[in-house]
Amino acid sequence: MADTAARMLALLGLLQARSDWSGAELAERLGVSDRTVRNDVDRLRGLGYPVDAVRGRHGRYRLGAGTKLPPLLLEEDEAVAVAIGLRAGTSVQGIEETSARALAKLEHVLPHRLQRRVNALTDAVSAGPENTGSNVDDPVVDPGLLAEVAAAVRDHEEIRFDYRDGRHQVEPYRLVSWQRRWFVVARDAGTDSWAPYRLDWLDLKRPGGRRFTPHPLPGGDYTSFVLREVAFSGWEHHARIAVDAPAEEVLARINPTVGVVESVDADHCVLVTGGDSIEIIAVYIGMLGLDFHVTEPPALVEAVAVLGERYRNAVSRDTRGGIMDGWR
Repeated sequence: MADTAARMLALLGLLQARSDWSGAELAERLGVSDRTVRNDVDRLRGLGYPVDAVRGRHGRYRLGAGTKLPPLLLEEDEAVAVAIGLRAGTSVQGIEETSARALAKLEHVLPHRLQRRVNALTDAVSAGPENTGSNVDDPVVDPGLLAEVAAAVRDHEEIRFDYRDGRHQVEPYRLVSWQRRWFVVARDAGTDSWAPYRLDWLDLKRPGGRRFTPHPLPGGDYTSFVLREVAFSGWEHHARIAVDAPAEEVLARINPTVGVVESVDADHCVLVTGGDSIEIIAVYIGMLGLDFHVTEPPALVEAVAVLGERYRNAVSRDTRGGIMDGWR
């Protein structure tokens, strides 16, 4: 009986590892006859695991979708990798509890030697803060919302939602994750216009819209589209910064994801950028190393003035002299 159970688990592992097997291939891998393979497949079906089969001389098998989750059979390194990934997920806002539950279930069934490997690795590793580039908290990830939007992308179904600028009904094409934020790239069929929408700003309505025939984004590069468009619409705060330098020089100094540079003339340009806090924008534009001018929004004008005064005070004559005396 033990041999039969072990062989059935091995059979499940093979069916999970590859989508399609011939009966002869399974028999060879398991070291049994074709008839034994057929009997074991029938046993799996009797336990509620759907195994689809094509009968005949060249019969083939594949694991179908059903109501029961088959045992997850992982190689040792795979099990360790999954456990480490789940532990990392416990620090991601919105999925902390889900990751912790899944990790507890996995660790409960790990053999002792693998538990020791996982514990040794996690005990020996320290992780720094996840968010060091901003003074605002990361938006919470809603796994249910992600799953619903992903299903709409897969099934070519429109989604309806309330957004900051009103109600939308659009065709979703791709989910893109960037800067710990999720965006869905979608097309408005009525205007044939494209836009990325932040999921943490989106209030999904049910039911959704109708099915649609896909008309993919021209060029097909959804990630680059998001990085380009977020400068205009994907941040809490936006700004247009006049820079006393050619557009080419500004582009050479920034990451393309920071914003969009619009040329004015041979010696001037405008940087369109943004962030989820005014302070972040004020700091980033100072890192250009170029002269710039801020006229709006008012909160940014004030933040730049405060920051400039703070820097000026930090290197005042008396302070600078004191520092130099301390170095001597």
